[in-house]
Amino acid sequence: MSKSSVKDILSLDPKGQEVELSAWVRTFRSNRFIALSDGSTINTIQAVVDFENHDEALLRKINTGAAITVKGKLIESQGKGQTAEIQVSDVLINGESDPEKYPLQPKKHSMEFLREKAHLRFRTNTFGAIFRVRHALSFAIHNYFNEKGFFNIHSPIITGSDAEGAGEMFRVTTLDLNNVPKTEDGKVDFSEDFFESETNLTVSGQLEAELAALALRKVYTFGPTFRAENSNTSRHLAEFWMIEPEVAFANLTDNMDLVEDFLQYLVDYALKNCKDDLEFLAQREAEEEKSLPQNERRPMGLIERLEFVQSNKFQRITYTEAIDILRNSKPYKKKKFKFPVEWGTDLQSEHERFLVEKHFEKPVIITDYPASFKAFYMRLNDDNKTVAAMDVLFPGVGEITGGSQREERLDVLLRRCKEMGIEEEHVWWYIETRKFGTCEHAGFGLGFERLVMFVTGMTNIRDVIPFPRTPGHCEF
Repeated sequence: MSKSSVKDILSLDPKGQEVELSAWVRTFRSNRFIALSDGSTINTIQAVVDFENHDEALLRKINTGAAITVKGKLIESQGKGQTAEIQVSDVLINGESDPEKYPLQPKKHSMEFLREKAHLRFRTNTFGAIFRVRHALSFAIHNYFNEKGFFNIHSPIITGSDAEGAGEMFRVTTLDLNNVPKTEDGKVDFSEDFFESETNLTVSGQLEAELAALALRKVYTFGPTFRAENSNTSRHLAEFWMIEPEVAFANLTDNMDLVEDFLQYLVDYALKNCKDDLEFLAQREAEEEKSLPQNERRPMGLIERLEFVQSNKFQRITYTEAIDILRNSKPYKKKKFKFPVEWGTDLQSEHERFLVEKHFEKPVIITDYPASFKAFYMRLNDDNKTVAAMDVLFPGVGEITGGSQREERLDVLLRRCKEMGIEEEHVWWYIETRKFGTCEHAGFGLGFERLVMFVTGMTNIRDVIPFPRTPGHCEF
């Protein structure tokens, strides 16, 4: 007799073999049919109880949410919708669930309600599917880089540098906040803090990954990052995960080749290994969109969008070319764009989606952005106006990831630091790598939750991370 998961049991040929299953009750109908789920698959298995041969008091404890163990024979199902079912001989109640108090009864719940029940929402079909897909993508990321000869680097979570130069960082301190030590000029005396200097939670592992790449050639980080940006939107989190590969002796073209191959590998992996979950999420999305006005519905379904990325070569254009295309487009001429289209301003999601979904009808990589709104570490192009940066645009979401060739020239890097207000003493170690064996190198950063949003079709980033951290919310 095997004690196994729902997924394992459903893969068996039902020939009356004895099985044992521990799982949670989804529904119990007619005092006879138990739908059981253990999270191993989107599918449930039906366990059939002969109520005349079981204690009535025990049957009253088989409620939605209860944990039970059943033993019995695996036989061909007589009903529709399943190929096999368990003919139950024994039932054990592992943990009861009071139907008057259990909040996840079998009915439709809003995403807002489920965020308030983050400790239980894993048990729903939607979140079970999301987090199985999230796991598969995480595994695929490590698998891809390992196959390509990259080394995983654990970059620090506590840092003294601000990689983005944005200043929106979470302070790390052990100082007594009721009695903060001050210097003679009235500023906080960080020399008395644990690290004897001002420290924060990291916003990126990129700079440290660059240091490793300049010795190990090909590296990547995959870890938590933190932004103290007070953005209460569907696309922002205060704590999220980032994948950041860095490659030495690589230019912007190499970087584009890597990101295209990487993203197509991940989408292909999800399509091949998460079929049941993606089909469920695609059906869920289609049902949700029926209530939306036609102009707010996505032009492609979930599976179609994934196959769109998987099968199309990415179009590569410069920022200047993108501006020209947008300014000559019908939406621009008819004043349909909400945001202005001007050289020197960043592109908005509506512009990016037009390029992907309407103009090129394929994923797009835009390169050579104006230096004025890009980070100090991006390599300055020969025109002294643009940098060797890239953004990758996907259908439905616009920008999915961004990267650049890094500035390897010491004099130019020092000048860029000065222009961007980056104090050299804070990144002296980064600058020093340009003094000893500098070489061209490149990399990109992919927000893991943005990727999971795209692959699952979810529209709010708080629904693709187990316990979202947002302004005013740090529960669970």
